[in-house]
Amino acid sequence: MERVLDIYKLPMDELYPVVCMDESPKQLIEEVASTPIKQGQQARVDYEYIRHGMVNIFMANEPLKGKRLVEITEHKTKKDWAKFMKRIANEMYPEAKKIRLVMDNFKTHNASAFYEAFEPEEAKRLWDRFEFIFTPKHGSWLNMAEIELHVLNGQCLNRHIATMQEITAEVKAWQNHRNNKTSTINWQFTNDQARIKLKRLYPSISN
Repeated sequence: MERVLDIYKLPMDELYPVVCMDESPKQLIEEVASTPIKQGQQARVDYEYIRHGMVNIFMANEPLKGKRLVEITEHKTKKDWAKFMKRIANEMYPEAKKIRLVMDNFKTHNASAFYEAFEPEEAKRLWDRFEFIFTPKHGSWLNMAEIELHVLNGQCLNRHIATMQEITAEVKAWQNHRNNKTSTINWQFTNDQARIKLKRLYPSISN
């Protein structure tokens, strides 16, 4: 935890950006058209709908710069994650020396994913572009990408969306709008506060 909080205190650095990454599922739902209301009838709501499976949302954001990249995928495999990492490296930060990436410690988030998705030379190049900082177990709330996903859900995805094409278009429009506003995150929680408020999580040392 304290390693993550130390990273969040660092000033913005174009060559060593601090980026947060997270992923979240979204169910595709189609609303069933209801019978048209006749004149004189009160409005009625039809809650019938059809499920069309799930998609995965990858989110990467740089809190200090107000920059984010969102991608919708059909699955959440190691290869999907590795390909999203490549987009972060090549599209978001092609000039960065090292990308400091905060993320949850999932089994898909490791070096083998790069080697399953790419040739060895490319896999090694991508792995070397990142410094991975993992949030602790049960500490995913420390990942600021969760905040961005919450904003995305509240502003864009809080309704029924039926197809992957539709959700991809909606998310891209949201991403561009929020990037143009350079919406940043002002993280206030520090190690000093953690040692007080989360004292129960620290080991007890007796002298």
